[in-house]
Amino acid sequence: MAISLGSRHAADEEARAEVEVLNSRLEKTTQLTKKIQSSLGRLESSGRSVQDAVGPLFGNTQKLQTLGTNIDAVLSAIDRIRQPSDIKSNEEEIIRKGPEEAGLAAFLSSMKRVNKALSEMQQTNLRSNQQAAADLGRLLKSGNTQLEGHFKRLLQEDSMPVEPLHYITKDKPFPVLSQDTTTRLGLMNSFIASSTRQSSISGESPIVQAYASVRGPYLTSTLQNLAFASVNTARKQTPDAVYRQGTNGMGTYARGMEGIFLAEYDNICSLFSRDEFGRVLNLTCQGAISELARTLRELNTHIKANLTTDCYLAYEIIEIMSNLSSNLDSRTGELKPSFAAALKPIRETAKWSLGELLEDTRRRISATVNIPLDAAAVPITSETMTRLQTMADFLRPISSIMISLGDGGWKSGGSSNASSDQIPSLSSFDIGADGKQIFAHYSMDTIDTLLNTLEQKAKSTLQKTKSTIGVFIANNATIVDRMIRNSDLQPLLSPRMADVERWRKTGTQMYTMAWREPSTHLLDVQYTNRGSQRPPSGSAAAIDSAAILKGLSSKDKDAIKDKFRLFNASFDDLVAKHKSLSMEREVRETLARQLQQMIEPLYGRFWDRYHEVDKGKGKYVKYDKGSISAVFLSLG
Repeated sequence: MAISLGSRHAADEEARAEVEVLNSRLEKTTQLTKKIQSSLGRLESSGRSVQDAVGPLFGNTQKLQTLGTNIDAVLSAIDRIRQPSDIKSNEEEIIRKGPEEAGLAAFLSSMKRVNKALSEMQQTNLRSNQQAAADLGRLLKSGNTQLEGHFKRLLQEDSMPVEPLHYITKDKPFPVLSQDTTTRLGLMNSFIASSTRQSSISGESPIVQAYASVRGPYLTSTLQNLAFASVNTARKQTPDAVYRQGTNGMGTYARGMEGIFLAEYDNICSLFSRDEFGRVLNLTCQGAISELARTLRELNTHIKANLTTDCYLAYEIIEIMSNLSSNLDSRTGELKPSFAAALKPIRETAKWSLGELLEDTRRRISATVNIPLDAAAVPITSETMTRLQTMADFLRPISSIMISLGDGGWKSGGSSNASSDQIPSLSSFDIGADGKQIFAHYSMDTIDTLLNTLEQKAKSTLQKTKSTIGVFIANNATIVDRMIRNSDLQPLLSPRMADVERWRKTGTQMYTMAWREPSTHLLDVQYTNRGSQRPPSGSAAAIDSAAILKGLSSKDKDAIKDKFRLFNASFDDLVAKHKSLSMEREVRETLARQLQQMIEPLYGRFWDRYHEVDKGKGKYVKYDKGSISAVFLSLG
């Protein structure tokens, strides 16, 4: 028990000792906390003192930095103000020398520096720079003027006129600018074009006009001799000579123009931007096209003065110029309206010619054509058909004219609702069904006009000789038919040949009417005795002429003799007249065949029955069946 109490007392003592240790540590911690709080208080007080001391110093430093920045800006502005006069001083000497003396590369570099400085100066918009900007602007303008002059001089060196026939006859392309020239011209054009775009003045680059002012005369001069040749080859050696296709110089002129224009377009594409191609090409070619228009006006005057013989030249020129316009348009997309305007006088004359040629046919027949007494065809028929044949050689341009006039439009003097300022496109030159059909109608209108007018003139001249009028009409209709079938008109007019055939039949019928008179003498009454039987009407071998005559009275026999005599007189007279007439081979053969078919059967029947009336003496019966058949054969 005593041991137990002692152990508990030792444990309590130990616990009291630990509590005292903890209390001692807590007291030290409290003292340390107070020291820390005291230190923090002193530190906070010191921080406020530092802040109060450093704050004004920091503010002054910021002000000094701002002041330094402003000073730098002022110095920079002073440099910019001084810069224009420095640039002007540095670049003026180079620019004043010009691109030839200073060298193109150095000159362009100097101009670029001036241009850049002026652009920057205009952006700052400082009043103090206004005078300097004006000085730089004048310097830049002077430099541009010198560049333009140098551009033109350099271009002129490669713009001497050439002989176009050298390139046309040898089928060689026309020359273009050399690569070296193109490079230098391109550098100048690029700079001036860029300068123009950057300037406040709107408009195209002056290089466009400069280029056209040099190359335009080159084109005109090169083509000048071809223009003269086109006019000279139109002059007639023989007044009534008909124009022959391809004998005028217009085709060569057009080939030269196409070749040199395409070469010029290549030059333009090498120098200018795409949006300038059309403008430059039109300006450059304007003089050459004006010369073309003058040439076409001269040719038009010649054509109008010789319309009946030289209208074909108008048709040829239309085709040549239309092909030229289409070819250039397909390559460049330009110049078509200019060519249309130049071609307009020729095109109007070509349209007018169609109706005028019809009127000329009427006038010539009425005023100058004399109907031959032998009924021969007159020259105007073959001349008119030759004209239509020649027109068929120009069917492409004529088809386009016909389409623009419309069917029958030639009757209104060549007026058209379509605009004459528009040149036909390639599609309008395709010889389609419409164009051919309208030309076929015009051809038949021409033929009807010809034959109608000839018939009227023949009736007024040969009033009482219808047979001669008939042969005359048949002759002319036959020539028309023949000249259609033996030419390119045949496929065009084959559906209308029946109309021509009607004219020939009309003439044939008028002629054969005169041969009805001898036929009437071969009509008789079959005479028989009352007691005799009517003779058979079968074959000739079954007819006994002597037996038939034996049954006739003397009066009846005398009537038969008179019929033979009258027939002979009328027949011989008509045969003589027939042989005196001039007939085309086809007409003579046709008439001989028709007369034989009309008269020979009647005569054969009459001869079979009554040839014994003069007992073979030939006093009344002049022809037997063989001899009269021979006469008909001789008529053919």
